[in-house]
Amino acid sequence: MSDFWILRPMGPLLWAMIGASLLILAIVSILLRNTSQRTKAWVISIVCWITLIGFFVYKYYLSIDPEYNVLRADMGGFNWWGEFPLHLCNINLLLMPIAVLTKKRPLMSFCFFLGPLGALMALLMPGTGFSDCSIFLPRMLGYFGTHLIVFVAALAIGTFGLYRPQMKDLLPLIGTIFIVSLVIFGFNMLLRTTGLYPNSNYFYNVETEGNAILEIFYRWIPIPFLYELPSVLILVPYAALIT
Repeated sequence: MSDFWILRPMGPLLWAMIGASLLILAIVSILLRNTSQRTKAWVISIVCWITLIGFFVYKYYLSIDPEYNVLRADMGGFNWWGEFPLHLCNINLLLMPIAVLTKKRPLMSFCFFLGPLGALMALLMPGTGFSDCSIFLPRMLGYFGTHLIVFVAALAIGTFGLYRPQMKDLLPLIGTIFIVSLVIFGFNMLLRTTGLYPNSNYFYNVETEGNAILEIFYRWIPIPFLYELPSVLILVPYAALIT
């Protein structure tokens, strides 16, 4: 197999996939430019729902992947309770249909700003078992396919004309992030205290897992959940710049 098909962080194949995804987004945005907002919202929603089905198919293949289970042995191996679409990079699959069909600006701003950011971070900095492997492995197709779709679907909220960010959206955005993060933190604590998944760490709001930036925040505020609050210092200028 050609070395080109080995997917590496920052490698040519990854950038080709991101570029192709953006090209498809541009083409679809042009094709839908004269359709109603309701139609555009349904297109995004259907894409998210189909991707959610694919997400769980991919997780099934992950559960029977012996190499992945060896690589994740320090975290107890594969556990379904730890594989729900509740991380920042893929929770948008659940929230985007609600956001665009109900036209709730706080939710749309959450998806528009954090969806591409979370997905791009996951693409450029993949977790253990998702780099230096053939793109044709089921776990690689599932991981990168899911995150690429989240990346372009979240951008589509803007390119389809469903949402135009405004400065007045920033405060509701921060409030939405806090509420969603608090709910996820509660779910983490539930899984940990019941023993269903002692390592539950969705949104990384219980442990830093070695993330260099989060380690700095934890030194400032050594309290689970609260240590992520300084990330607002990064998020607000980022959102304001995009706006």
